[in-house]
Amino acid sequence: MPEKRVHWKSIFHDAYVLEGKAFSKGQQNPAFVSDDGIELGRVGNGHVQSTYTNGIDQNVKTTPIASQEEKPTTTNERQTWGSSIEFLMSCIAMSVGLGNIWRFPFTAYENGGGAFLVPYVIVLFLIGKPIYYLEMIVGQFTNRSSVKLWSVAPGLRGVGWAQMFSMVAVGTYYCSLMALTVYYLASSFQAQLPWAECDVAWPDCVDSKKSEDGEPNAAHRNVTGLKSSAELYFKRTVLMEVDSIADGLGPANWRLVLCLLFAWLCILGVLAKGVHTSGKAAYFLALFPYVVMLALLVRAVTLEGAWDGILFFIKPDWAKLFEADVWYAAVTQCFFSLSVCFGGLITYASYNDFRHNIYRDVMIVTTLDTLTSLLAGFTIFGILGNLAHEMGTTEVGNIVQGGSGLAFISYPDAIAKFSILPQFFSVIFFLMLYVLGIGSGIAITGGIISIINDEFPHWKHWYIVLATTSIGFGVGCVYCTQGGQFVLGLVDYYAASFVVFILASLEVTGIFWLYGLESFLDDTEFMLKQRPSVYWRLCWAVVTPFMLITIFIYTVANLTPLTYENKEYPPSAHAAGWTLLAFGVLQIPFWFAYALVSKRQYGLSQMFAKVLRPSSDWGPLRQADRQDWMDFKEKKDLIRAKRTSSRFKQFVYVLFACEDKLD
Repeated sequence: MPEKRVHWKSIFHDAYVLEGKAFSKGQQNPAFVSDDGIELGRVGNGHVQSTYTNGIDQNVKTTPIASQEEKPTTTNERQTWGSSIEFLMSCIAMSVGLGNIWRFPFTAYENGGGAFLVPYVIVLFLIGKPIYYLEMIVGQFTNRSSVKLWSVAPGLRGVGWAQMFSMVAVGTYYCSLMALTVYYLASSFQAQLPWAECDVAWPDCVDSKKSEDGEPNAAHRNVTGLKSSAELYFKRTVLMEVDSIADGLGPANWRLVLCLLFAWLCILGVLAKGVHTSGKAAYFLALFPYVVMLALLVRAVTLEGAWDGILFFIKPDWAKLFEADVWYAAVTQCFFSLSVCFGGLITYASYNDFRHNIYRDVMIVTTLDTLTSLLAGFTIFGILGNLAHEMGTTEVGNIVQGGSGLAFISYPDAIAKFSILPQFFSVIFFLMLYVLGIGSGIAITGGIISIINDEFPHWKHWYIVLATTSIGFGVGCVYCTQGGQFVLGLVDYYAASFVVFILASLEVTGIFWLYGLESFLDDTEFMLKQRPSVYWRLCWAVVTPFMLITIFIYTVANLTPLTYENKEYPPSAHAAGWTLLAFGVLQIPFWFAYALVSKRQYGLSQMFAKVLRPSSDWGPLRQADRQDWMDFKEKKDLIRAKRTSSRFKQFVYVLFACEDKLD
């Protein structure tokens, strides 16, 4: 017997009291412009313009998105941005962060210099932009957080929870980096920069500042065992770092703890009233760093030796393009630079107006993020070129340190040699770092809070913000201990970097291979009034998941023991790391099993079918948008029901934007 089919309307009608005017059969919906079916025409912005009507027989039954017994649990209440500019500024503040300043320049230098831009740009267009656009669409379309949106495939709800786990991990150590910037910012107001001179307790030290006769003290670093005062200040005064954590993490630096508290209090203040406050703060958080970066760039290019550093940065090593590690580095840099697959972007987009033009924002933010990385690279290496000149060497590579060392050792070392206003340039540099960090920190914490708000809508927002920031501060104190940087590397590796490829692969696969490419295109068309072009379709359905899975397999096949500055972690640390990894990844099978158990009244095949297809909660959150969307989906399904082509042929035609030519 053929499967019984039901109307979209019959599934949802009883559960809603619809707002606005209902459109009778045959009456023109203002959102529908054609009277004779669906027409597809090319327009700008890389999309296909679509028009559709009510002029299709309403009596033909269609396949439901959810069973009739399921009741949607949507609500109209959700905060929105004060304006579209607030959203754009917030996305810039989130995506343009610390990784652009100290991660990109060193990563590019290590992986071929100027040649690294080739794999980076390719990865940006084939992975970064498609996922960025995808998360923008699903966030705005559903007006939900990264957990609730998985009503599109309830069995993959664990992907959202795993993303939240990664956000918690990244958020806690990200704020510890902000604490370091606050520490250096406060120290910059002293009459003499504290890292410019050696402490009497450092016999293996040489001053970072120039000597009284103008000669660079740092020129003597070629003597075995001598280190700059900037490096020893960071390691021994700020971090109070131990050589190993085998015997424990040691006590916390109370000054760093106070700086950490300040960072979390700033996040608390900005998020206290949700997007109403964070949106206003975004103007400063997004624009101020560019003012500082341009000022520093102007200063950098006027220093002696600066152009040697810039040329060293962009000098291409084309042989690097044939190394797999370079492409892996390009993907990881792209992911962490754009802040995709962690849930923050989905949360920001969920506060948008349903019809907002997110395509424009995607193009602006992803392009600006790349340009910012290049600007930061020119600025940092220009100043490092001057540092090499002051040290009397032409080998810029010998003084470059990666990661936090670039921001807290190499750069302060260079600033200490400035003859004009070193304190001023130190203040604006670390203030810029802090502003960049707080923008990303707000996005990460806001994503966590949004998930909790969605899961527990009756809890007061203020209490959730207070509890989240308090817990974040408590956990973050671990990074203020003498072994804190060891822990940071461990958490970053096991709970963030390694997990992100799994989550990204499942995110793309779940939406485009379970929900379906054409269904997703329909939803995008309904929301944006235009259908994504061939470029987006090919990336989403084929190229992006293939590249992600390939890179993940490569990563697993080439795993090497984690080290911190060539120091090995004790077995207990690796055990803790694998525990973190397991806790994050196991969210996926746990919630899949939970979804199956919740459908145990059905047969086995039906159980799997129900947890892998959209539930009744999938769709626009606001009732007026939801009713129009159901009407639109019904018409689309009616057209597809009349096709006689094979499924493979339909897929190929949809993939290449030729679905209007199907039989």
